[in-house]
Amino acid sequence: MDFAWMAWTWQTALFFAGIALALLTMTALGILRPERARVGVLTLPTTRGDRLFITLLGAAFLHLAWLGFVGHDVWAASILSLLYAAAVFRWV
Repeated sequence: MDFAWMAWTWQTALFFAGIALALLTMTALGILRPERARVGVLTLPTTRGDRLFITLLGAAFLHLAWLGFVGHDVWAASILSLLYAAAVFRWV
């Protein structure tokens, strides 16, 4: 198989490692500290996994918008995504 079309860089590996670490953390928290769904500002019950999904989806859209409107330097978008993640896990 030829994977030359894929840009496998250390940044790509770090991204996928971060996603894997988040999933492993959520699994460990689910086993060690089971939780009930809670109702936040969206007025629907959400669990940790739901909030992680909302965070990942929002961060993807934020980065795409950043690339479309600002340019290729996405470090600021990453910082905004971390702030967004903190807000989602706190209030959603």
